[in-house]
Amino acid sequence: MKATFNELLTMNETERQAYMNENGEQLIETMIAHIGHPEDELRDKLIYRLFIELLAAQLFTRKQMAQIASTLKGDHYLFCSIGERETDTVFTRSFSALWLSDLINADGQLRFLSEQEATSILDAASIYLTKEKDVRGFVGEKGWAHSIAHGADLSSAIIAHPLFSVRLAPVILQGIKDGFWKGTVYVDDEEERLVTIVEKLIAKDFPEEVLIEWVEQTFDKLQFYLMEVGYTPQYFAARTNTLHFMKTLYFTLKFSQKSPQLMGIVSLFVAKWMKQ
Repeated sequence: MKATFNELLTMNETERQAYMNENGEQLIETMIAHIGHPEDELRDKLIYRLFIELLAAQLFTRKQMAQIASTLKGDHYLFCSIGERETDTVFTRSFSALWLSDLINADGQLRFLSEQEATSILDAASIYLTKEKDVRGFVGEKGWAHSIAHGADLSSAIIAHPLFSVRLAPVILQGIKDGFWKGTVYVDDEEERLVTIVEKLIAKDFPEEVLIEWVEQTFDKLQFYLMEVGYTPQYFAARTNTLHFMKTLYFTLKFSQKSPQLMGIVSLFVAKWMKQ
């Protein structure tokens, strides 16, 4: 199997096209079957790299791309054993999210999904950030799980898609907020990928006042927890994640010179909570 992937990666585009014409369906089936393989070399360096190169060169047919996307949105892939922690199933979920984000971005340009297919995939995938409980980044010899970062990429792709519905925005924003409270302090720049979600919403002219309200509610949750439960490890992890995210959001807005009211509110809350 590795030999086949390595051979494909050394082929030129004409050779790959000929291979896909003869063996495309079988290759896709094999790649998807091993999308979450715990071995980093196979999952990331071979299969995902090959997927991206085939996608970029448009060597998948429209039907194949639609079938891959529809397969990955389901219980055996994006939501495979969802809720588990510290198990290898995270690789299946996380890399399904990563593949889906690439396919959704591609569909925004190529429109290989029907309107019904696209809407179904966007709806299903919008809850991934909230549902994912295994938030590990780098997992030793097994490489990157990076579920929060890949989930953020998926949410950003959903928002950027031409068929994005504003009714999904609260679901996705809730996913960001939920991510702050999963008992882990993120150390692999996850906040930068999460802030991109807000950038995509702003680019879609999402109401600034709704984002301001969301920021207020995010800090309110910290305050309520502190008053009712106190200074627990979960509180400190959530506080750190929230502040890291909000600082990144502030500088992103400052450099882009967008949403000045939102930037001002974020600045006020960060200054307040830095003193607590």
